[in-house]
Amino acid sequence: MDAGDPAQVTAFRIIATQGARFGMGLPRAGALGFGTLGSRKPRANSRAAAVLVSHPVHDDDVALLTRSYAQLLSLAVPEFRTPASVVGGYLRMLQRDTESPLAERHLKMVEAAEKSCARLVALVGELSEVSKLDDPQLKLQEEPLDLFAVVHEVAGELHEADDRGVRFAARGPASGATLTGDAVRLHRALNALFRAVLREQPSDVLVVADCRLTKAHGRALALIVVAPEDRIDWAYLATPMPLDEKRGGLGLAVPIARRVVARHGGRVWSPPSDKGDSGAKGALLVSMPVAGD
Repeated sequence: MDAGDPAQVTAFRIIATQGARFGMGLPRAGALGFGTLGSRKPRANSRAAAVLVSHPVHDDDVALLTRSYAQLLSLAVPEFRTPASVVGGYLRMLQRDTESPLAERHLKMVEAAEKSCARLVALVGELSEVSKLDDPQLKLQEEPLDLFAVVHEVAGELHEADDRGVRFAARGPASGATLTGDAVRLHRALNALFRAVLREQPSDVLVVADCRLTKAHGRALALIVVAPEDRIDWAYLATPMPLDEKRGGLGLAVPIARRVVARHGGRVWSPPSDKGDSGAKGALLVSMPVAGD
C-alpha cells in the first residue's frame, strides 16, 4: 500500500476496522493486495494496521473511498469497451463476408465467439452502471411514480420461465405507493430481482410478488415479498438475511438492482436458506419509503 495515497490508506483502515469489529483480526496489507506499508518487515504491517484501526472511520473516509472506486471503474470501462467492440465488429464482418465465405463449421465458431464478445460488451456496460450508482455525486432522474404500478407492469412482462411451468404474478394493490424517483432504473431493477427469483424455482410453481403497505419508525413503506405462492408468509416473517448477489447467467443485474433500490432509500434482503447460514436465492423482499397519508 502507498501510505501517501489517501484512498488506499482509507481502504485499509476501513477493512481493518470492520475486520476487528467482527472478530476477524487485523489483516495484512499485502494480503489485501496493497503491498507493504513502506517497510520490508512483515511486523510493520500489523503495527501500522493497529495505528489505522485506532482512528475511527468517518463518513468522509467512506465517501473518499467510494469516489475513488467509482472513478477507477469509470476510467476502466472505456478501456475494456473499445477493444471488445472492435473484436466484435470484425467477427460480424466475417459472418457477413460473401466474397470469401467461411465454411459452416468455422461460421459456427465465429458465431459463438461473437456472442461471447457481445456478452463482454454488455458486462462492460453493467460495470459502467455500477460505477455511476456508486458515485455519490450521481443525481438520479426524478419523476412521480407508483411503485406498486411498476411491480404489476413488470409482472406482466415476465414469461421467460413459462416453458418450465414457472409462472409469475403480482398480487395486492396496484397503486398507493407513490414516490419520486428514477422510473426507468426502478423498472429494470425490479425486473432483474424478479427474474433472479424465477431462475431458482423448480418446474410447475407460481411465484408471487405480494405488494403491501406498512410502517416503520413512523414512516410509510412499500413492501414487496417475492416468493413461491405457498411461502409468502414464511418469507415475510423470516429473519432477514443479506441478499445473495451471486446469480449465474444474470451478469451484474442483481448487484445493480440492489444499488438502485438503495439509491431510492430502500433495501433488499432475503429470508434464510434451508441451512440458515445465508440468504435463500428463491425468495427476496424489497422495501422502499413512499409518501405517507
